[in-house]
Amino acid sequence: MPLSGALEQHAANHPENPAFHLEDRVLCYGALAATARRLFAAFSRLAPEGHSAIGPKNRLIAIITGNHALFAAAFAAATAGNNCAALIDPHLPEPVRRRMIEKLGPDLVVTADGANLLARSPHDGNSTTISEEAALGDPPLPEGNGDDPFLIVFTSGTTADPKPIIRDRRSWRISLETGAPFFGIDATTSTYSPGPLAHGLALYAMTETLLAGGIFYTARHFDAAEAANTIRSNDVRRLVLVPTMLRRLCEGGGAEGVTAITIAGAKLTAADHALCRRTFPGAALREYYGASEIGFMTATAPGDPASSTAVGTAFPGVRLSILDGAGKALPAGETGTIFVESPLVATGYLGAGDGAGLARVGNLTTVGDLGFLEADGTLHLLGRSGGMVLSGGNNIYPSEVEAALLGLPHVRAAHVFGVDHADLGSELVAVIEPSRSALTPDILTAAMTEVLPRYKQPRRLWLCRAMPVTPSGKVEAKTVRQWVAEGNNALERFL
Repeated sequence: MPLSGALEQHAANHPENPAFHLEDRVLCYGALAATARRLFAAFSRLAPEGHSAIGPKNRLIAIITGNHALFAAAFAAATAGNNCAALIDPHLPEPVRRRMIEKLGPDLVVTADGANLLARSPHDGNSTTISEEAALGDPPLPEGNGDDPFLIVFTSGTTADPKPIIRDRRSWRISLETGAPFFGIDATTSTYSPGPLAHGLALYAMTETLLAGGIFYTARHFDAAEAANTIRSNDVRRLVLVPTMLRRLCEGGGAEGVTAITIAGAKLTAADHALCRRTFPGAALREYYGASEIGFMTATAPGDPASSTAVGTAFPGVRLSILDGAGKALPAGETGTIFVESPLVATGYLGAGDGAGLARVGNLTTVGDLGFLEADGTLHLLGRSGGMVLSGGNNIYPSEVEAALLGLPHVRAAHVFGVDHADLGSELVAVIEPSRSALTPDILTAAMTEVLPRYKQPRRLWLCRAMPVTPSGKVEAKTVRQWVAEGNNALERFL
């Protein structure tokens, strides 16, 4: 069922049930549907015709609110009928956001206005403020055509600015219908996901929870202590997080009521698995691997052993293939480019793009990740094409080294990459955030020797007491690399 139809149904059957919980504000299903209706009516009035980069058939609405109490209502209205939502993170630098808006040419821009939302037409300057609505006075939300674009999200590419990815409704509807039984989501599900709602992980968690009629909890910004309090005081049962958030939560103590944890964005280490079992003993832990352009690709099963490279088996309805550079299928165990045949793949990028990212070979699609398949169908992820480092004649995947470093009890966060070297071709270097103040070069070298052959150990290494992270909780690679290049004082040379 489309989200608009599901919200209308929940509002009709259980209007007082809580739906969207942001810290001290709770929107019940009746108020969520009523506010979304009011927003849809305002969008239609302010922009009766489409003039954006996606064409006149659809109205494009840029949402730049961040995690706001009325975000769910704005998203529902901006994806109903012939509307298409473009989600822009307000934490991006202002010049970047401005260029993103210029590229999209949206018909409307929605921003936060205190407790309310402001919808403005950039073409004529007309605007209106929308507050939380209690009464279902406006017409119901219309459902949209499955083939039409309904969502634009952004992913970082090889260019400086994020790239816009267009999705049609059908791909998400199939994903949500398949994912609900796979992840065990129904009307009793209470989900906590504090990541940015402008990004795929938290956005999808919100949508699947609201579609089922459950309660979705989020936060304006992730804080481990506040997160733990939200989980415990509301008896939250399911967490959807990136590894960094899980580690911070575990450090502050767990909650007995949590029964499921879903992780994406990066690999968990063996130490993470052990920490999660101790902190959330009753939780079934799943990791999934996917991409904004492709959707779900693989998922692990609760109880699967921890692995630095294994990312599970194919998600239902997805077929995996490993191809060489000539497009020939490779046998089990041989490394090549990961391709999928899937109904969940996005339409593509808006505009010409930068020539990197999503690529197709017949019915198969890839984002350039490298890996291999075991005979039983388990996929091992080794890194992104172009990210491999050739050092002294050895092929090294930085993601594999990062996973090994993160598995050490001395390391909280890590970023590994290659830099030019006159003799070796490339030199492997690393920046780590230590988890213990007593860490010494000898201790770290001995620990690395236990998990990495000498040629895969970084030749130079810096400590960073507070690793920069993106709003979604990942290490901010561009900043780290810039710090290394300029010798920034935020880093301390260690090896």
